Amino acid sequence: MASSSTPVHPARYLAFFLVLLVGAYLLVFLTGDKKAEPKLGIDLQGGTRVTLTARTPDGSRPTRDALNQAQTIISDRVNGLGVSGSEVIIDGDNLVITVPGNESSEARNLGQTARLYIRPVIHAMPAAGQGQQPPTEAPQGAPPGAPGAIPGVPGAEPGAPAPGGAGTPPAAPPQTPAPQPRPYPEQPPTQPTPSPSPSQPAPPPGTAQQPPPPGQQPPPPNPNDIPLSQRIADEKELRQSADQQIQILALQFQATRCGQDDVLAGNDDPNLPLVTCSQNGQEVYLLDKSIISGEQIENASSGLDQQQGQYIVDLQFKSDATKIWSDFTAANVGTQTAFVLDSQVVSAPEIREPIPGGRTQISGQFTEQTARELANVLKYGSLPLSFESSEAETVSATLGLTSLRAGLIAGAVGLALVLLYSLLYYRILGVLIGLSLVASGAMVYAILVLLGRYIGYTLDLAGIAGLIIGIGMTADSFVVFFERIKDEIRDGRSFRSAVPRGWNRARKTILSGNAVTFLAAAVLYVLAVGQVKGFAFTLGLTTILDVVVVFLVTWPIVYIASKSPTMAKPRLNGLGAVQQIARERRAAAHVTGRG
Repeated sequence: MASSSTPVHPARYLAFFLVLLVGAYLLVFLTGDKKAEPKLGIDLQGGTRVTLTARTPDGSRPTRDALNQAQTIISDRVNGLGVSGSEVIIDGDNLVITVPGNESSEARNLGQTARLYIRPVIHAMPAAGQGQQPPTEAPQGAPPGAPGAIPGVPGAEPGAPAPGGAGTPPAAPPQTPAPQPRPYPEQPPTQPTPSPSPSQPAPPPGTAQQPPPPGQQPPPPNPNDIPLSQRIADEKELRQSADQQIQILALQFQATRCGQDDVLAGNDDPNLPLVTCSQNGQEVYLLDKSIISGEQIENASSGLDQQQGQYIVDLQFKSDATKIWSDFTAANVGTQTAFVLDSQVVSAPEIREPIPGGRTQISGQFTEQTARELANVLKYGSLPLSFESSEAETVSATLGLTSLRAGLIAGAVGLALVLLYSLLYYRILGVLIGLSLVASGAMVYAILVLLGRYIGYTLDLAGIAGLIIGIGMTADSFVVFFERIKDEIRDGRSFRSAVPRGWNRARKTILSGNAVTFLAAAVLYVLAVGQVKGFAFTLGLTTILDVVVVFLVTWPIVYIASKSPTMAKPRLNGLGAVQQIARERRAAAHVTGRG
């Protein structure tokens, strides 16, 4: 502990705080949108709510464990995007995502299943025009059952390059990756049935059919009448068959519906071939079984490729996948490999050179936002369930703004009463309390603006409650300091000498009290969810700033005031009663000594 004789340089403390305050507001007005407006939470500015309905291929209800795991992953994705002040809750078989603002596209993408597989490209072809009808039989000239033939290319051998620059499968079967947790069920043994015609899906097993009248075509069944599990099973039977003839049919049929919703999305079997489209709907692919899965990704990030001038997603594989990827790229230079996300091809780049080290890139028609979203969903893993996208709805902020107005009025009234009491009880020292609170409020506001700009922190009603409580605790620190000064004066010291001695005794109490409050806020932030986190965050923030303001503003100002003869007058500093007690004690001690 420093003694009262230690040199004090109050101007240095005040100058340092002024530099911090000016620097914060320079960042506010010279960076980002240059607006001194904090980012408001959903209860203050409104937002978007998206309901995602879980689905399982076998039609059963999702388990509670799967929903809890999906809730955790989506919450991590929300935090990864820097969208704070959001909520992800379970409502029956649904996940309800609520995010501030109008970020409905981001909210929908947060429910992306995000099952990534890396599959060798066997064949690629352009998607057909909208008016082209799907074929009903294999095209003429395709050798039935020809082993190793590339679909749609008569007489082609496995080693020959496919038209359009498509690559060939590896000479040796790729190593089968560890299966991801996924919703598709084990295929039960079924009786051989004819392959369904793409234009007319097969009826569910056990369904009796009335034969159509002679010369009349049967009406096509309504797809909504077919159970989801049957529709997924039919898609897998058509698009994940190892039979050459079915692959030819599936390629040509899939080319006519690349722009439609894919019922197989996120439910393809990685250990079977796959016929699918690219995300932009312009190409259709026949892919070999997966060599690497998304579970083997260690990290993912997005950025701008300076050489190509396009956004990319960087992947870092885990150690087991690093060797697989290195060996595969070394053995398949010049071929295409597809990155398949939720059963659609995101990118199918050509391997130009061996890629050791386990780091690679996904390139495609990305914007900054889409690349960031893809990296985010890959980084935090795939969901254990598939979710049907739902329409987003706008959440009104009328009630929140009314509550905010009422809360601000109540806070202003409370603060005015605190200042009035301080002026009546501490006189001129109460003015110093007001100056310190203004300095603290200005710093808190600048920090909230910057946090909203750089990390997406949103201020909600619970956060405002934390701010009000934190500022009140700042006033408590002043009271502790001033009461210590009074104790020194009661012991017979002057106002000038009581201030540094009172500070030496008060600062330990102030630090201890703030440490306890900050610890409580930290524990609450870690354990709480939703808006309670906002309360804990602002409470912890104002607690830290309380220490900063008391040490850099309040203490130097009071020290400067103690050097002024004017401020030492009892009618200004309100210490007349305390000084009278000190005089009475000295007189009583003098009488006792004489007796």
